[in-house]
Amino acid sequence: MVNYNEPQPKWFAVYTKGRWEKKVAGQLERKNIEHYCPLNRVVRQWSDRKKVVWEPLFKSYVFVRIHEQKMLEVIRTDGVLHFVHWLDKPAVIRDEEIEAIRRFLGEHDNVQLEKTEVKVNDNVRIIYGPLLDQQGRIREVNSKTVKVELPSLGYALVAQVPKEHIRVIEKVGAFEGSTREQIAIS
Repeated sequence: MVNYNEPQPKWFAVYTKGRWEKKVAGQLERKNIEHYCPLNRVVRQWSDRKKVVWEPLFKSYVFVRIHEQKMLEVIRTDGVLHFVHWLDKPAVIRDEEIEAIRRFLGEHDNVQLEKTEVKVNDNVRIIYGPLLDQQGRIREVNSKTVKVELPSLGYALVAQVPKEHIRVIEKVGAFEGSTREQIAIS
């Protein structure tokens, strides 16, 4: 039974020592702390063979879903350096953004991560595919590449999405809440 008076745990990002993401995730697992270390399936080519490896998508980051009282326990985990802050407070990552990362990695291999500046661009809704009905800000639409911003992380996930699978949501008129959808055609 859910107690609505009790605050729900929130997702936070912790910064880890370099190449310690999987070790930190293992230690958080042993402490029974809910965590998520997004792993990217990558095919590596050696001179004599190809091999599939699982690499952390976000270098030196692991996500934890905790109540604020557990922050000290997380920070005392070997390999955790500090919580990621935004405006002098630990940055809260929305549940929808964590779920979008999970879905994205579940549908795509060899995902690239690009650092972005958080700024206002077109608001869009994905109308087809694994990110169906997701709304977000599109930084750029060229040919078939769509850069989907996750604002609280400051990163863009890059996926090959046909332009006809994107709808731009544009504010029009004097009414604050009114929107008009248009199909993005370049």
